[in-house]
Amino acid sequence: MRYRRAFQPGGSFFFTVVTAHRRPVFTSGIAVALLRDAFRAVRQKRPFDIDAIVVLPDHLHCIWTLPEDDADFMTRWRLIKTWFSKHAGLKDVWQHRYWEHVLRDERDFIKHVDYIHYNPVKHGLASKVIDWPYSSFHRYVKHGLCAEDWGGDVVDMTGVGRE
Repeated sequence: MRYRRAFQPGGSFFFTVVTAHRRPVFTSGIAVALLRDAFRAVRQKRPFDIDAIVVLPDHLHCIWTLPEDDADFMTRWRLIKTWFSKHAGLKDVWQHRYWEHVLRDERDFIKHVDYIHYNPVKHGLASKVIDWPYSSFHRYVKHGLCAEDWGGDVVDMTGVGRE
């Protein structure tokens, strides 16, 4: 079977990347920090914006926007996966393939950002979106793009009685 990849210089793309055999590689803050370092290292040489991201134990979702004259997300993913595997001292970390979708317009973009941020709740990993630590949702709240209680109820906005 041949896979067709979407190429759009300067485009915004939604990705789903899964670990091999759905192994829970990202269960610790250390592993997530190492993945963050992999992204940082690749972005220094091949820039792109991470518009939204969530890291779950066995997969991650993210939205990238590439530079205007660049459509090469494949090399970036290869470098990120390789960097992480090498620095984590692990082999066979990733599924060979990943899912990508070109975001068509602002509505499609927003729909996928919401999907990313709600994913930990969908998978039963958190009861509220704000409770999942490995998500760009916290950045969205900080910048006033999302309410803290989006995707779940925050009973006391002062923080009293919260875990």
